[in-house]
Amino acid sequence: MTGTFRAIRVSKGEKAPQVEFVNLTEADLMEGDVTVAVEYSTVNYKDGLALTGAAPIIRHWPLIPGIDFSGKVETSDHPDFKPGDRVVLNGWGVGEGHHGGYAQKARVKGDWLVKLPDAISNEQAMAIGTAGYTSMLCVLALEKNDVKPGSDVLVTGAAGGVGSVAIVLLAKLGYRVIASTGRLSEADYLKTLGADEVIDRNELSNPAKPLGKERWAGAVDAVGSHTLANVLSMTKYGGTVAACGLAQGLDLPASVAPFILRGITLAGTDSVMAPKEKREEAWKRLATDLDMKKLEALSFRAKLDDVPKFATEILAGNVRGRAIVDVNA
Repeated sequence: MTGTFRAIRVSKGEKAPQVEFVNLTEADLMEGDVTVAVEYSTVNYKDGLALTGAAPIIRHWPLIPGIDFSGKVETSDHPDFKPGDRVVLNGWGVGEGHHGGYAQKARVKGDWLVKLPDAISNEQAMAIGTAGYTSMLCVLALEKNDVKPGSDVLVTGAAGGVGSVAIVLLAKLGYRVIASTGRLSEADYLKTLGADEVIDRNELSNPAKPLGKERWAGAVDAVGSHTLANVLSMTKYGGTVAACGLAQGLDLPASVAPFILRGITLAGTDSVMAPKEKREEAWKRLATDLDMKKLEALSFRAKLDDVPKFATEILAGNVRGRAIVDVNA
């Protein structure tokens, strides 16, 4: 790829970010020791916040958003990568303070990249995306804390990106999955992904009691706030909740009762700054433990031109599954 390349660029506006499609050159890219020909990206909740200005995600103006991408190395001054290597990037502040995946080229630090396993194509990598990679980190946290297959595990925000992939992973690994969603019309869809039971998120969204009836041995929570407080209050003795999101809010209006009376573990799960070893473990496990046919069923294709529309829709909770953005289409 030579000359100019296409990108989405966001500039600071008076009331909201100004989003435009532009043609750039490599001189417009930021510092880094690896240049990647980007093939695919996706639309995450954080991307929605960045593009709409609903939260102060962007820290450098103007910026190419997109917190993840997959593609092939074009040039490299990093010892671990050579031209032609297939790579994936998630987090590290890309799409926030460093140019991200909504462009046909990216220049980044090689330490931020992970080589893709042979079993995962570049397109599948963005069907998984940061949301699916985060789901795997949550599953690893449950395993580390001895939540055994066969146990009931709750997934909140079940129809979203993190939730959808978490259901597929947990089901394949032998857990009994309870899916919580605000869209009960998606119950059949969630069951095709592997959910055994679907509950209304309203059961969890109001102020929580210090302790509720014990219902699940573990949980993957992408919602936070009152939902996370309720999830904790209903987790069985010795259970673990992997928390990775804040769609309902940053607050945690809970008591210490679940922790000191039931020995619950709250495992904070960060995908942005996770060390490379943990990332490589997650992608290795995704290659073996994720049902790719179900991944296909929860994915849909989009173009770079579609990204601003999906950014608005994902914040409204209207996006089901994973959008694979073909940046070259």
